[in-house]
Parts: sequence; structure tokens; C-alpha cells
Amino acid sequence: MSKGYPQNYRLPAEFEPQEAIWLSWPSNKESCPKTFHKLQDKFGEIASTISRYERVRINAPMLSHMNIRLSIADNEGDLSQVDLYEHVTNDVWCRDHGPIFIKHNESGQVAITDWNFNAWGGKFPYDLDNTIPEKAASVLKMDRYTSDFTVEGGAIETNGKGLLMTTEAVLLNPNRNGGKARTKAEMEKELKAMLGVTNIVWFKEGIEGDDTDGHIDDIVRFVREDAVICMVESKETDPNFKVLKQIREQLDDVRTADGSKLEIIEIEMPNAIEAKDWRLSRLPASYANFMILNNAVMVPIFGQKKKDAIAEDKIAECFPGREIISVTCKDLVMEGGALHCIAMHQPK
Repeated sequence: MSKGYPQNYRLPAEFEPQEAIWLSWPSNKESCPKTFHKLQDKFGEIASTISRYERVRINAPMLSHMNIRLSIADNEGDLSQVDLYEHVTNDVWCRDHGPIFIKHNESGQVAITDWNFNAWGGKFPYDLDNTIPEKAASVLKMDRYTSDFTVEGGAIETNGKGLLMTTEAVLLNPNRNGGKARTKAEMEKELKAMLGVTNIVWFKEGIEGDDTDGHIDDIVRFVREDAVICMVESKETDPNFKVLKQIREQLDDVRTADGSKLEIIEIEMPNAIEAKDWRLSRLPASYANFMILNNAVMVPIFGQKKKDAIAEDKIAECFPGREIISVTCKDLVMEGGALHCIAMHQPK
């Protein structure tokens, strides 16, 4: 573990070249009793797809390694691109409990930042999940910088050039810090010191039905240094209408490091997906929860032909030269997230 703050590092954007994608395989039936087997099948499909573009590194108990290999092989994945680690987790949301990687400005060396993770304010067990960044640093032999602030990967979005977006409802929530909220100034200071960002844009809150209290990765995502996809809602009666409208208006005032405005690509939210007899009455489905790979983008779809197709087309336009792969995410979103939520990218 490295002492103090990282010097001369930055938080790279997801659209920059990647070394690997990290996943935490569904291995704890208690965390998803109704969807456990469906989720494993879905992970087999997703891991196989990733393996055709880059390495996929998987946290999973030793007992399930053989089945994971079989599942990836069944889905015609490339097993030579798969690294399995005996890292046991409580849940599958590697974007949030996984290592947040930073990159040295001169040498290009990659290191790990290890934040506190408490399952979005103690909503679920998290003792194992919170050990993953340390274990990743150990197997990768990387420097690791720790912070006692609670930050999840899905709560921050960057353009790789010093600009970071987040939501107050998550990072300033007292549930992230044992009942006592961090101030905005404290949080900004820590984010800047740990991640090398220079400018932080705060939105108030996130979308309805989100266990995380409102992660940014369901709302606004960078597709280039100076361009974002922003989710919008046209139905005025929808609970997301006001929240997304406010965020969309706020984006007009955001500037990149060189003072230029952002290009804003609007995508309409999927129709509300309701769940009966479930802890979430409304599921946090969003097309913004896509996963960027080297030469490909995996796009979540929700069985809504017209809206799915428009979202696929718009995302494809944002990533010329990358293949667009659509993944049905209804089972995933039942558990509270989609493609981006389960994957943490490791930069080259």
C-alpha cells in the first residue's frame, strides 16, 4: 500500500484503451435468490462477449471457477482471455466495489485507488466486497492508495481530462459515512487529491428506483472528452421528468478544461419497468448504463422495440468504429443495475 495521496496521476476516461474488464461473478445466492441462475447465464453471455475484445478478469470463489469456464466456452468466448481469481464477493456490482484505477501522467503506470464501500449506505452485506480493491492490487502487483471516504465507481463519471460528474444524493449522503454527511468541500478535496480531477460538476439526484440513491452512470456518460449522452424523459407525469430536465439544463453550463461547451446527445428513457412483489417497485432501467470495450460498446436493451432501437442508433453514432452489441438486461435490472454496474474497466 502506498502512503499519502497519488502524485501526478489522473482518472482516465472509459473510452480510452483498456487492459481488461473486471467482473464479480454471481456466487452468493442470498443476494439474488429469485434470479440467481438467470444471472449466472447472463454473466456467461456477457463475459464471453468481453473476451472477444479484451481480457476479462473475474472475482469468484474457487468452487465456481470450473463452471465459469464452461459457461464462457458454451457462449463461444475466448478462454485464453479469461483470468479467474479466488476473490469471494457478497454481490455482483464490481463497478461499485471494484478498484478505481488511475494512470500516471508521464510514465502511464496504472495504480489502484481503494475507497470505502458500504453497499450504498449499508443496504446489503458488504464485508467481502470491500476487500476487492486490495486483492486486485495484490494480484496485479499495483500500487494502492486508500481513502476512508465512501465512493462507488458508478457514482463518478469523467472525461479523462480533469472533469468529473457526480450526484449530491450519493456522495454527500450521510448513509455513506456512518450517519454524518461529508461536506461538498471535503468531498471535492478528496476526489481531487485521489483522482487528479480539477473540476467537479454536482447534480442534485438520480433516477427513480435506484438502490444506490442516484448514480451518475444511469444519467450522464462521456462518449468523448467534450461530448456526453444524457438521458431525458418526455412524459411530464413521470417521476424522472423533473430530475432529468434539471440535469439536462445544467449540462449547458458545463465547460471542459479548455473552456469549450459539451456536445449533448439526448436519449429518451425506456418506459417504466414495474416489478410486482419486489423490493423495487420501479426498476432503474436506463440506456446510459452501457459498457465501453476496446472496439465495441455493449448496450442494455429492455424489450421495448422502438425505444431500444433509437438508443442503439444514437449510441452507435457516438462510437464510430466500435461494434454495437445489444444485451437484454431485464434480469440484471431486476437486481438494481445493468451492464455498466457490473463491470470495472482497467486502463492500459
